[in-house]
Amino acid sequence: MAYFLSNQINSTVWKLPLALRTTSARFVLPENQRKYSSNTGTESEYLHRSIVPTMHYQKSLPRLPVPKLEDTIRRYLAAQRPLLNNEQYSNTEKLAHDFQNGTGKQLHEELVVHDKNNKHTSYISAPWFDMYLSARESVVLNFNPFMSFNPDPKPEYNDQLVRATNMVCSAVRFMKTLRAGLLEPEVFHLNPAKSNTDSFKKFIRWVPSSISWFGAYMVNAYPLDMSQYFRLFNSTRIPKPKRDELFTDEKGRHLLVMRRGNLYVFDAVGRDGNLVKPAEILSHLKYILADSTPAPAFPLGVLTSENRDVWAGLREKLLEAGNGEVLGLVDSALFCLCLDEEEMRDHIHISHNMLHGNGCNRWYDKSFSIILAKDGQAAINFEHSWGDGVAVLRFQNEVFKDTTEKPLVGPGSQPAAVDSASAVRRLEFKLNAELQHGITKAKENFHAAVSRLTIDAMEFKQGGKEQLKKKKLSPDAIAQLAFQMGFLRQYGQTVATYESCSTAAFKHGRTETIRPASIHTQRCAQAFVQQPDQHSVEQLLGLLDACSKYHGQLTKEAAMGQGFDRHLFALRYLANSNGMTLPSLYQDPAYAAINHNILSTSTLTSPAVSLGGFAPVVPDGFGVGYGVHDDWIGCNVSSYPARNVHEFLRCVHKSLEDIFNVIEGKPLKSS
Repeated sequence: MAYFLSNQINSTVWKLPLALRTTSARFVLPENQRKYSSNTGTESEYLHRSIVPTMHYQKSLPRLPVPKLEDTIRRYLAAQRPLLNNEQYSNTEKLAHDFQNGTGKQLHEELVVHDKNNKHTSYISAPWFDMYLSARESVVLNFNPFMSFNPDPKPEYNDQLVRATNMVCSAVRFMKTLRAGLLEPEVFHLNPAKSNTDSFKKFIRWVPSSISWFGAYMVNAYPLDMSQYFRLFNSTRIPKPKRDELFTDEKGRHLLVMRRGNLYVFDAVGRDGNLVKPAEILSHLKYILADSTPAPAFPLGVLTSENRDVWAGLREKLLEAGNGEVLGLVDSALFCLCLDEEEMRDHIHISHNMLHGNGCNRWYDKSFSIILAKDGQAAINFEHSWGDGVAVLRFQNEVFKDTTEKPLVGPGSQPAAVDSASAVRRLEFKLNAELQHGITKAKENFHAAVSRLTIDAMEFKQGGKEQLKKKKLSPDAIAQLAFQMGFLRQYGQTVATYESCSTAAFKHGRTETIRPASIHTQRCAQAFVQQPDQHSVEQLLGLLDACSKYHGQLTKEAAMGQGFDRHLFALRYLANSNGMTLPSLYQDPAYAAINHNILSTSTLTSPAVSLGGFAPVVPDGFGVGYGVHDDWIGCNVSSYPARNVHEFLRCVHKSLEDIFNVIEGKPLKSS
């Protein structure tokens, strides 16, 4: 059976639908499609009681394949073609083939052997952790993204205190459900009428976990990796010289709350392991919101926005000054709840506040923080090294569903008659002159960095997913094509573009890169932007179709672990680990250029999420968060001064207008 299973994996997972293959967000089953067991239960300790144990499929998940080296080189050269002139491409092609037949072949063989000797994980997992934890840049803007919640449909439940209490309660319920093994496993159901049923779940729970994945596959269901979930709670990234560490202490029962830059803790889980009564949590949070303690002159949280080596040095000074116990409380807290004093003016204000804020009322190193503005606008900001969007979005979806459908407190709820002044502890830190100077410097560096960031948003209302699907065009492909057209219209060139794609279909999968800039998008963008009157509607539709099909192929390959970026990254990591001279392929300016991702993109659609965003990954780039909805397309884009984000969005909107006009049979007009 095991032999048969291993031979089935490569041929079967290719049948995963396109909806499953785009980004990490797409792997999460929308809450309105998630069917829980009939044994949901009404007790307040758990969100639900899954018939199938949470980690039932984990042992039998297929392993992330190491691509063939010749396939990786072919895909790499295809991605380089639109970025290089003929002379540059000829040079890159020679270096790539030399690598394939020489050093690269040796490294690849070594990687394959290493992978076979480590069947408990994936070949990319350790190098990817190492890449994140060794990075010395600030996590703010460079790594931490945000995802904002939609408002509660019942306006009175968006009160800051009420919503904060409900979110804390739901978060703890999620944690308890997860740790009890009662959280529904993350599964993509291609035929939910067969697989997302109580009868199937009652059957599959008795199938040994060593072959349970195959049992799910037999009914067109695809379990996803859940190995990152344990890092959601009681976890913090600890700064260390040269390489940070991930810390998790599941014994912690307390919540970390920040307000005005002050840090507070109180137990959200009782000694019996149960959720503290919601009315008591309401009382404690009300006490914190009423606390008249002024904002500290030296807010400690801003240190988490520093360069990692600088922060590591200052943390050592904090420990030497006698702050070990309070830092331990911060690090082991369930998660961080940030209660902000500002009301949000608009989506742009929300994006800035949830992505970076003022630097003082955040602990950016916590695995995640729930941020609540004064008007109840809420978001999650998460540290990226421990995991990807899959686990965080599942958590966000569950919390939104639970708080809106089964809130444990409401506008009329009375706080419990408890002594919150005793239950809540405001943390105090001993700061010497050196630490005070470090905090002052961190504030200066933070404000210098975020002051350079511009964010703008766009909504295209002429059409969306439904219209594109009717024309058999991939919605994601068309959105990505619009970015290529927009950049060409604004700057006259094709540049390195990155689209994140989850490989959670595999054990310890992380992400792979889709490279949306191709010879097909280049040809199509040039026709639309530079030669609008030289092509008939039929010819333009043909170009759109070619882009859609090729993007679909790239997406499928990436989701199945058949991209080129992670493979080349792992081979380079291996060369460095072996102390080898860096192979010429990696010294090629074209390799540096394709990894200088001027367009960094990620898509997100969820009933819980209003918008998401992140900063550009290079100084002259754009950070493009987008969602293709049924009848509209939205973009939330960031840039630094080297680029004009407002003009870029105008050009993207114009590109979408042109595409949808052509889809509707209208000829392009010169502009």
